[in-house]
Amino acid sequence: MNFPCYILITPVKNEEATIEATIQSVVRQTILPEKWVIVSDQSTDSTDEIIKRYESRYEFIRLAHLDGKSERDFASVVFAMEAGLKIIENTNYEFIGFVDADVRFQPEYFELLIKRFAEDPRLGLVGGLVLDIVNGKGRRNRQYLKDVSGATQFFRRECFELLGRLVPISEGGWDAITCVQTRSNGYKTKTFPDLIVEHLKPRNISQGNIVQRTWQMGIRDYALGSHPIFEVVKCLSRFLESPIIIGTVIRLGGFIWCTVMRKKRNISLDIMREIREEQMERLIPRKRKKTDPVF
Repeated sequence: MNFPCYILITPVKNEEATIEATIQSVVRQTILPEKWVIVSDQSTDSTDEIIKRYESRYEFIRLAHLDGKSERDFASVVFAMEAGLKIIENTNYEFIGFVDADVRFQPEYFELLIKRFAEDPRLGLVGGLVLDIVNGKGRRNRQYLKDVSGATQFFRRECFELLGRLVPISEGGWDAITCVQTRSNGYKTKTFPDLIVEHLKPRNISQGNIVQRTWQMGIRDYALGSHPIFEVVKCLSRFLESPIIIGTVIRLGGFIWCTVMRKKRNISLDIMREIREEQMERLIPRKRKKTDPVF
């Protein structure tokens, strides 16, 4: 059976502990990518050396480097992906995926995603369900299944090209924006719970301990323009997540702090309006399908 071509882009910075697991997941795929660009953001550990070993063995792997500032924030991830996009701009492909450097997935992963696209022409953005691996066990984060984690976003090419440029936000959340914009452009987005992607370390670990990471998520929600009513409901609905109860207070606190300080947002009013309109629709039962989770 002939399958369409796909390409992958991976941003990486100091991921020597996990990058090899990700590379092995890709090179073991039943359908290999046409090209896979791994963009190193000035890694100072052995990440680049690990990638080079595989680059010499697999023609489709290419290591590239991101020049410029070396500070680590969530916007730099977008800058690295844009550098990868420039490298593949003359490549023929039908699908494009962004893969984090700390994930692991089954050998049929991309084959199955491509088959799901074939089954539904309106699908524009898909991905598997990401489980954080903590102490050797998979932990599922609560997720709206119409959104797709940035760790595994996989696009139909024409859908991706309609997005224009990715939106770099230092607080993070570029992936939430691509999901909203994709739906606004008339395409469907979907996370498939039967396709598991293992995230090999706690999410946003670069932000510090669990309290600091939870606070940062509240700041991120503010940066994305989350509606205050939606934010309150979402935080209260997660009071049993770790850290229990305290996590709700901390996340909401980060959001309220940014609101009080009138922190500047780096997104357009159009994007913020689209995000808020979707959020309020999810809060209104008569506009929500019974099969869709609220959060």
